Amino acid sequence: MQRKDCLVKGEIYHIFNRSIAEYVIFNDENEYERMQQLVRYYKTENYLRFSDFLELQLVVQKGFTNAVNIVSKDNDPLVQIIAWCIMPTHIHLVLKQLTDQGISNYLRKILESYSSYFNSKHKRKGPLWESKFKNVLVKNDEQLHHLIRYLHLNPVTTYLVECPEKWLYSSYCEYLGKVADSQKMCQFDDILEIKPTSYRKFVNDQISYQRELAQIKKLLFD
Repeated sequence: MQRKDCLVKGEIYHIFNRSIAEYVIFNDENEYERMQQLVRYYKTENYLRFSDFLELQLVVQKGFTNAVNIVSKDNDPLVQIIAWCIMPTHIHLVLKQLTDQGISNYLRKILESYSSYFNSKHKRKGPLWESKFKNVLVKNDEQLHHLIRYLHLNPVTTYLVECPEKWLYSSYCEYLGKVADSQKMCQFDDILEIKPTSYRKFVNDQISYQRELAQIKKLLFD
């Protein structure tokens, strides 16, 4: 596994981070949505903290529909988001690095911002994440397809839901074309050729196997 300071511009990586001691850090809709907002907001080089951005949204003149048009205008993107999934104790992202140190800067802002929000909300102190983040280089299209399917099946594998469409906190519905353009977080059309019907089958055909594999791993390592 590569170290984070070796990430290469133009390459695609699976980024993963878990909470300390698998502590549940996403407990309700507001917390999941907060992380989604951070994933979206910090993909460009925003110098305004997200908490300050939320305050700006409240005072924007009536003629503006979204303060992000002000804050993010002409800012350079750090990463291209290809897929994502937020789980109760961890997050998965598939990212293409667009600038030098782009992923490192992006993840630092996301993890620090969410830690501050969570600790304040729960009157908690101390670190929230077990590490800065882990990363794996995606070497080819086949690996990328299987990786994204694995992400989208995570909530099903752990029996949080029975089908991936019912998990609101992943990019699966974007891959099925069920998300309005204004709400999309991912850009994958230039990397993958995704046909919603065949992709749904590609994912659903793996549900039983992935659950069995997860159970075997649990038995082996518990």
